[in-house]
Amino acid sequence: MFKAKKHIPNTITCLNLISGCIATYYAFESDFGMALLFIVIGAVFDFFDGMVARLLHVSSPIGKELDSLADDITFGFAPSAIVFSFLCSFHIHFPLIPFVAFVMAAFSALRLAKFNLDERQAMGFIGLPTPANALFWGSLIVGGGDWISSLPYAVWMILAMVLFSSYLLVAEIPMFALKFKTWGWKGNEIKYVFLATCIPLLIVMGVSGLAAIIAWYVVLSVVNNSEKKK
Repeated sequence: MFKAKKHIPNTITCLNLISGCIATYYAFESDFGMALLFIVIGAVFDFFDGMVARLLHVSSPIGKELDSLADDITFGFAPSAIVFSFLCSFHIHFPLIPFVAFVMAAFSALRLAKFNLDERQAMGFIGLPTPANALFWGSLIVGGGDWISSLPYAVWMILAMVLFSSYLLVAEIPMFALKFKTWGWKGNEIKYVFLATCIPLLIVMGVSGLAAIIAWYVVLSVVNNSEKKK
């Protein structure tokens, strides 16, 4: 029985990886809605694999490494493929420009490797988490792709954003996690403010509201960090 249950978390992690592979396929087919859907499905599996491992007391070093590999596919390569395919839809004089999107996959891998070695990230994050980055790009292009395409300098704006989000992945910027030691207001102010704004943004902006939520998360984290330093 014990031998069987120790494989459950790794199976869930593999389902995350498979979700990322399917998301990548749809991204290259320019079906961004389905790509985002499978990134979300992968995020659900990613949430539960660690939880199940802790509940069953079967956490292992191989599970930790497998989780990072799966995350780089689902939250690194898949969103990079979405941006790549989106850039390919523009009439670009330099055909290599869309490949800049894959810089994000490399920085996602670097962020995940740092996370595995960084003991400071038990109750928060240093740098933007890869799932947040993936959800930002997927929802931005699904919800706002048509509007972005109408902008005169859309390609250069996207490239700048790719480089900036790649920087955020590995930046030494503390970002809060939605983990609660207590349910009181004191000490959790930033978390409750963030949660209170999520639903209105989704209602008003639809799918692209998810991208706005991730951007708001980054802004709140920077402000919160600045306040702590005072």
